[in-house]
Amino acid sequence: MRLLKVATCNLNQWAMDFDCNMKNIKESISKAKEAGAVIRLGPELEITGYGCEDHFLELDTINHAWDCLKELLLGDWTNGILCSFGMPVIKGSERYNCQVLCLDRKILMIRPKMWLANDGNYRELRWFTAWKQKEHLEDFLLPTDISEALSQTVVPFGYGFIQFLDTAVAAEVCEELFSPMPPHAELSLNGVEVFMNASGSHHQLRKLDLRLRAFIGATHSRGGVYMYSNHQGCDGGRLYYDGCSCIVVNGDVVAQGSQFSLKDVEMAVAQVDLDAVASLRGSISSFQEQASCKTKVSSVAVPFKLCQSFKLPMSLSSPLKIHYHSPEEEIAFGPGCWLWDYLRRSGASGFLLPLSGGADSSSVAAIVGCMSQLVVKEITNGDEQVKADAIRIGRYTDGQFPTDSKEFAKRIFYTVFMGSENSSNATRTRAKVLAEEIGSWHHDLSIDVVVSALLSLFQTLTGKQPRYKVDGGSNIENLGLQNIQARVRMVLAFMLASLLPWVHNKPGFYLVLGSSNVDEGLRGYLTKYDCSSADINPIGSISKQDLRSFLRWAAVHLGYSSLAEIEAAPPTAELEPIRSNYSQLDEVDMGMTYEELSVYGRMRKIFRCGPVSMFKSYSPEDNRFDLRQFLYNARWPYQFRMIDELVKQVDGDRVAITKATDQETIGVTTEGGMGVVAAGSGNPSAGV
Repeated sequence: MRLLKVATCNLNQWAMDFDCNMKNIKESISKAKEAGAVIRLGPELEITGYGCEDHFLELDTINHAWDCLKELLLGDWTNGILCSFGMPVIKGSERYNCQVLCLDRKILMIRPKMWLANDGNYRELRWFTAWKQKEHLEDFLLPTDISEALSQTVVPFGYGFIQFLDTAVAAEVCEELFSPMPPHAELSLNGVEVFMNASGSHHQLRKLDLRLRAFIGATHSRGGVYMYSNHQGCDGGRLYYDGCSCIVVNGDVVAQGSQFSLKDVEMAVAQVDLDAVASLRGSISSFQEQASCKTKVSSVAVPFKLCQSFKLPMSLSSPLKIHYHSPEEEIAFGPGCWLWDYLRRSGASGFLLPLSGGADSSSVAAIVGCMSQLVVKEITNGDEQVKADAIRIGRYTDGQFPTDSKEFAKRIFYTVFMGSENSSNATRTRAKVLAEEIGSWHHDLSIDVVVSALLSLFQTLTGKQPRYKVDGGSNIENLGLQNIQARVRMVLAFMLASLLPWVHNKPGFYLVLGSSNVDEGLRGYLTKYDCSSADINPIGSISKQDLRSFLRWAAVHLGYSSLAEIEAAPPTAELEPIRSNYSQLDEVDMGMTYEELSVYGRMRKIFRCGPVSMFKSYSPEDNRFDLRQFLYNARWPYQFRMIDELVKQVDGDRVAITKATDQETIGVTTEGGMGVVAAGSGNPSAGV
């Protein structure tokens, strides 16, 4: 047996914070060594952070990355362990996204990424060039200060693998795995047994299984050890990287990291038998045949042994049952973990949420409550970093720290019910009860005096007084009166977020949370500069249908039982007066149900349908993922003409079918004069 112990990791990096990133990298190497691993893999661009965006265009960023790599190599961090570090590298005049493979204080090779991620939320071609020279490795001249410090002038650069004395190892970077012709297929035929995939993959609902199927498929029919490392957390942008680093052997997952966590460093370690890889490959006839006529890939020979022989009491890592979260859990934990990273890194003292008692704002409140529960849980489990952050943000003194999630929420979470004459007692009560269950510092206020002052000013200016539609006003008046209420709430929210900490003798400011779901954004059913305008909107990429499922789940699993009643209530903005014969409802205002709207969202993004294709025939994201104009001819004259023609065609076909059926119909009339009418009777209702 050729036993090999390998380690991969989830790292919570912060773009451009090199001190933070280096601390996490060093801790991961230390933990890998403690576990006895001889290979340590970190995530893509781990030294700089993945989300540096246009900072990648700055030479400072490249230089800082080299300085950090030099620090790692001058210390004993790479002694006796193969480390793959992610960083940007400039070769000639081109900038590349690279994995730098190091061992014993030397750079073995630099592997540039060949297929860049450039769709969805990814824009790698804006900052990097794809490496296209697959035929051979090239010489890369190290920067002068690096060369002098390492006593190393030139290193191999390009596509290839490292041939050790007892196995072969290669890098495959993130997107390359998902390309039509992934490098691991060709590398397997060249004898590579261990693949290291450094990634920067963000969270999407219901997408983890696609990623894991790719790892499993890469080794199921070819054999091999597939290591995957990912970022985890908010690294400074709008994405949450969802970790789940893992190790797969011959199609079996033998180690899996968490998908959602508040930890800065988490390891996945496995002991594998490379002879099992060789045995599987030797049993597959087609693999043998293709390997015999393979295209040769360049390699770097390293006179070093990674494996050890079997000795008691050694044991191999066994296959695991893959752990998947339900969509409801993903909604709770993904945004919850992201909010914690944003809070602890922003300098804010907490969050403020306008809590209406409706489904959307209650979902956001529940997510913050979940975050508070996760913080207390990690502190209980002994995470000193989470504890230190919570003590600082919650302003604990005299050795105290959070032990109860409701008590912690009271320190960092304000909720405000901003009622008006159009608000019901039911929503006011729901907001109050939910706030008590979560533990937030809750306020209840009326905005009527502010709205009245603005309307009085308008009447003084114009001499006119607008009325609601139910009171005889026009659509323009009705919409204007609704919008002013919504916008007043936004202004008050930001004022309270700035001043309430001062009122309660707390330092800093609070971040305003928004509560507009993706369906309303797609439909345009929102007021500009209302609850959709905030510092952060945790549910901005989640559909109403998913949020309702989340509320039902959270009522049980988070312990906020009032959410069940909130979910069951009909969605309403409560911006129009309530009358005995009228009550405002969202789905009536929109002219469609949220379920129908969710279907439109899937058709538009997932199936890439325009209006006509939608007529014939999900995971909506923010503006960077679904790029379209914001000014439309909303009448869609050309497209709707086509739809009208299709309707006429369908109606014509239906009439033709009906007439054909009527030819065989015997006239029968009921006593009341209604019934099936014989064809040719001249009755205009025939065939309807």
